[in-house]
Amino acid sequence: MIASTALVILLPFAAAFAGFLFGPRLSRPLRNGPAVLACAPVAAAAVLAAVVAFAVWRTPGARTGTLSMIPTGGVDIAIGLQVDGLAALVGLMVCCVALAVQIYSIAYMAGDPRYSSYAAFVSLFTAAMLLVVYAGDLLLLYVGWEVMGVCSYFLIGHHWEDRANSRAAVKAFLVTRLGDVGFLLGIIVLGVGAGTFEIDGVLGRVGTLPDATVTAAALLLLAGVAGKSAQFPLHTWLPDAMAGPTPISALIHAATMVAAGIYVVARLYPAFLAAPAALTVLGLLAVISMVGAALAALAQDDLKRVLAYSTVSQLAVMAAGLAVGADTGAVFHLLTHGAFKALLFLAAGCVITVAGSNMLRDYGGLRQNMPLTFWSMTIGLAALAGVPPASGWLSKDAVIEGAQHTALHGGEIPGAAAWIVYLGLLATVALTAAYAMRAWLMTFFGEPRGSYEIREAPPLMSWPVAALAVPAAVLGFFGLGAAELRPHVGAALIGLVFLLLGGGAAFLVWNRDPALDPARVLGPARPAFARAFYVDEAYAYAVAAPIRALARRVVAFDTRGIDALAVGAARGTRRLSGPLRIPQNGNPQTYLTGLLAGVVIITAGVVIFL
Repeated sequence: MIASTALVILLPFAAAFAGFLFGPRLSRPLRNGPAVLACAPVAAAAVLAAVVAFAVWRTPGARTGTLSMIPTGGVDIAIGLQVDGLAALVGLMVCCVALAVQIYSIAYMAGDPRYSSYAAFVSLFTAAMLLVVYAGDLLLLYVGWEVMGVCSYFLIGHHWEDRANSRAAVKAFLVTRLGDVGFLLGIIVLGVGAGTFEIDGVLGRVGTLPDATVTAAALLLLAGVAGKSAQFPLHTWLPDAMAGPTPISALIHAATMVAAGIYVVARLYPAFLAAPAALTVLGLLAVISMVGAALAALAQDDLKRVLAYSTVSQLAVMAAGLAVGADTGAVFHLLTHGAFKALLFLAAGCVITVAGSNMLRDYGGLRQNMPLTFWSMTIGLAALAGVPPASGWLSKDAVIEGAQHTALHGGEIPGAAAWIVYLGLLATVALTAAYAMRAWLMTFFGEPRGSYEIREAPPLMSWPVAALAVPAAVLGFFGLGAAELRPHVGAALIGLVFLLLGGGAAFLVWNRDPALDPARVLGPARPAFARAFYVDEAYAYAVAAPIRALARRVVAFDTRGIDALAVGAARGTRRLSGPLRIPQNGNPQTYLTGLLAGVVIITAGVVIFL
């Protein structure tokens, strides 16, 4: 099985390697050569991932395999893989979403002269995420973690000639790198403290480590989690990443990069359970992220930014579940979110392709001639909002029930923090239903507000959307076999009430005048919500402005000090060289005259003094 798992990683990596080397050449003899090179290995990897997941389901338990050990003079690094139920499920999800994105991109990126490099980076991105999922060693996991960050830079900035794209790519790279510094330090603290970087070895020795070591490591790891999974205060890169191609938004926001942080917490969950302070911090940051991002999504005009802030909010729901001990529900929500969020972004790409605009105000009445996109996106928004029986309802209900149980009966975090998490989850349910209802109504209902022809997107775009609608609708039922995921009447009814309140309020406001945006009722608060409470502006004032001021001072010191010293030395040398050049003017008569004068002076001196 470990050999099959290694192939799951190596196939997309080989596709990336071949794409970078041969992709442009293949496009000449074979028009679809780069597309086949991108899709076929990922499809094979998806089949192998399904085989691995089936084998783990048939005979549960972890499988490990070590290829080699790298001696370091201290704690050795193991090049090995580990497959258990969590890794098998997440790996299968990554492969399926990556395959859908690659197929979708054939039509979406048609005519792009850099398609081959784009497809190769998608394959490399997929391989890096799979390495994170299946790694058996923390440092090997970190390699995949960093490769993902590099690939995200190139994919977000694919259309680098557009200033907004290049700025978004740089911002994503810098913000996530900031969190990765803490993540690497956390890995080092945990590995050195445990005497091994192998994940099983680390988790087996967590109980013997000092509490301060485990807590410090967990808090440092949370810095990387906040960066990759776009949680407050390192969440600002993700909405701007919408400047990249829509398929990349689906890949980053559904199954790969943003999922990596939540996956790592779930993978190292025993270490976090041994550090209640870190879980408390995780829960409180999750509340800020989920409520704040949901309010921001409610006020956005851009459909992709609505979904982007929705991703921040839903990842925070998963983080909240991990904080209150509902780890099974959080992981299950990670899986369902991967399905319905990939569906929503790809469906949004269909809408944007047809309408030629990202703005909700330019849509309306699209359900009439886009039935496939309409029904698929309806399923996706229902799963996002948690409408029964869509997949998101069962997974979100498990998280809410876990938070309710911890708030009422105690758990891993203090009671006050548990109540804050629980109430934040309920508020998020209402807000999610409201912005999902607003986006659904403004996109598909009312009178058409554009002059474009309403038609279904090309088949290579609409078919992957329809395929993803199936797991978005039914994936939740696969969790009914686990006791932790079965609906609880009390929590389910409370969640349903908040769902109806949020969705019903948005519908009533829209129904008063379908031609107007329901977000108008936010009044003076809307600009603050739309700007996500001015966090970017705060960073610009508190971080960017002082750095720019310091940079100006450095430039001034360099110009007036270092440069002035160098220029002054040059000028002084030049002035001194003037008199020195007089006797060296290149005239032989002058040299001969000087020579004779010197002889006369020496002779006279000898005669006079001797």
